[in-house]
Amino acid sequence: MAKAPREHRVSILLNDSEQRILDRFCDRYGVRNRSRLVRETLMRAILKKMDNDQPTLFD
Repeated sequence: MAKAPREHRVSILLNDSEQRILDRFCDRYGVRNRSRLVRETLMRAILKKMDNDQPTLFD
């Protein structure tokens, strides 16, 4: 399956403590691709929220 090209840029700003936490996490767990980490973490949170918001048969 071909990868979809990434054509849209999203920028975020972190404060000092958030940056330290991200740096510490990446150092501890050997994360080399921070963009991938942030992208996958963000998409996982979004998909989980959307899944939880779906109506169910017994709601």
